[in-house]
Amino acid sequence: MAIAEERVVTYIRSLETEECPMLEEMEREALENGVPIIKKETQSFLKTLISLQRPEKVLEIGTATGFSALLMCEYAPENCRLVTIENYEKRIIAARENFRRAGREEQISLIEGDALKVLRGLEGKFDLVFMDAAKAQYIHYLPEVLRLLEEGGVLVSDNVMQDGDVFESRFAVERRDRTIHARMREYLYEIKHNEALVTSILPLGDGVAVSVKRKES
Repeated sequence: MAIAEERVVTYIRSLETEECPMLEEMEREALENGVPIIKKETQSFLKTLISLQRPEKVLEIGTATGFSALLMCEYAPENCRLVTIENYEKRIIAARENFRRAGREEQISLIEGDALKVLRGLEGKFDLVFMDAAKAQYIHYLPEVLRLLEEGGVLVSDNVMQDGDVFESRFAVERRDRTIHARMREYLYEIKHNEALVTSILPLGDGVAVSVKRKES
């Protein structure tokens, strides 16, 4: 189920410009091999946000083969450092090779392991957090993300609409998907009602939530 009208999405995508050859190649390979990759309109939004915010420290939860990390680095300041977390060995190998090919090994730190365990061990503050990992775990990641997010920092949560399932009744969702359905609804409610955050949920790609951490008065 599309969350935006198909002809609107098709038109918006027709306006997009190409990225550097390596990113274009990575995107083609990911689509051919069924590797998750952020949708074109989400890419455009992320590029715009990075260009606007100019973050110096970025945290990504869910590396896959490294496409989104490299995309963010293309538009971030030269002094930006990015930490990314991945638990799937085959994707870790591919991501490390892609970072090497792009000459971004010094700029990007890939941490292997379970995301929640890694998050609990991280210190310091991040200007931007991009969450694109196991959707049922977003609600569990959130307390650690809030701890790590700088005041005035931005949290971007991708794929929050679950192909439209999230706004359906739990009884309209297949039984095997009801846990993730319930947890994503809980997550969206939390980021909209948490007093530490100001959040907007956008019908981009498969749904993007953008949250800003309030500055303490």
